[in-house]
Amino acid sequence: MPAHPLLAASSKPASPVTAHTAFLTVKDAAEYLGLSPHTLYVWRHRRQGPPSFRMGPRGRVMYRLEVLDAWVREQEQADSRSNPALNPLNPPPQERSSRFLST
Repeated sequence: MPAHPLLAASSKPASPVTAHTAFLTVKDAAEYLGLSPHTLYVWRHRRQGPPSFRMGPRGRVMYRLEVLDAWVREQEQADSRSNPALNPLNPPPQERSSRFLST
């Protein structure tokens, strides 16, 4: 997967985040997450999705890059397919109650 254009410099690695890429607009955050801007607007209205805030005198909706990454990690951990502890096919063994055992 190619590096995100906001994070990639011409010949430098994409890992260091500069001050101007620490905050993303709705459009840029949507592109970073692989979503549509409309989805982020709907989630914001419903108080779902990654945390956002208004910045500046015009109240532009912004997303902090580090918060987007943390939110994605939370989503991964909450999904049973990527968190073995939540996988219903791997439940811990349970003891049967004595009232269900036949005598």
